[in-house]
Amino acid sequence: MLLPQTCKGEPAVMTQVRAPHLRRCWLFVPAAERDALAAASKTGADVLIQEFEDFCPPERRPEARQMAPEVLQAWRGAGLVAAVRINPLDGGPGQSEGLADLEAVMPGRPHVVALPKVAEPEHIVALDREISRLEAALGIPEGTTELLPNLEYARGLVQAQAIAAASPRVNAMLLASEDLVADLGAERGRDGAELAYARQRFLVECVAAGVVAVDCPYTFADTEGVKAETRWARRMGYKAKSAVAPDHAAVVTRVLTPTQEEIEQARRIVAIF
Repeated sequence: MLLPQTCKGEPAVMTQVRAPHLRRCWLFVPAAERDALAAASKTGADVLIQEFEDFCPPERRPEARQMAPEVLQAWRGAGLVAAVRINPLDGGPGQSEGLADLEAVMPGRPHVVALPKVAEPEHIVALDREISRLEAALGIPEGTTELLPNLEYARGLVQAQAIAAASPRVNAMLLASEDLVADLGAERGRDGAELAYARQRFLVECVAAGVVAVDCPYTFADTEGVKAETRWARRMGYKAKSAVAPDHAAVVTRVLTPTQEEIEQARRIVAIF
């Protein structure tokens, strides 16, 4: 997929952006941590997400907003998919943290804007409307900014197809882990058994809706654990997974990348047919 990389008043330059179905690891990076933001491009993730919600204290959000255009430009320059996760669009102008995030980051031309706690299609309709307004104001080609709904509640999961259909900007959706566990009243464990049904249902809903399913992050520290969970996700059919630890990104990317033997086997099958 080609997305034009321009700023207002500058000529359009077309650069290749990794297609949604080829984005294996989506890494969340704390929005105000300059060193972490700079180092993120070396982690092996395909998508980097400047995270303004859970990973950024409210008092540091103004600092993070100021950095956003520079951060996004650097990530794009490194050939990565540059994304942000804003806060929910609660409240009106001057009251909404999410709207303040969005207005600050859009001049940096994020490829993807993620919205947390999406439980209703109307949440995506509202975000689409605000992004369209800002694209027009900034001279960004209409419709080029993608949306990534984050489903963190049971209500969002059971409305997944309606949420995916709420905007043509939605090419992928992401399932949460910790907030979904809390909403379900489940007990969190390293084996992730409490999320098995939700993760399988989410994948089915996304496939039916024609969008990429981004698996929930593994939020424990051990490398073997994230490797095992990613292998399980791949076996179920996932092609993408999110991460919150920088050293997990390379593991996720490696597990979700076909081996040379698998590629050659697929070629043999194609040749036979």
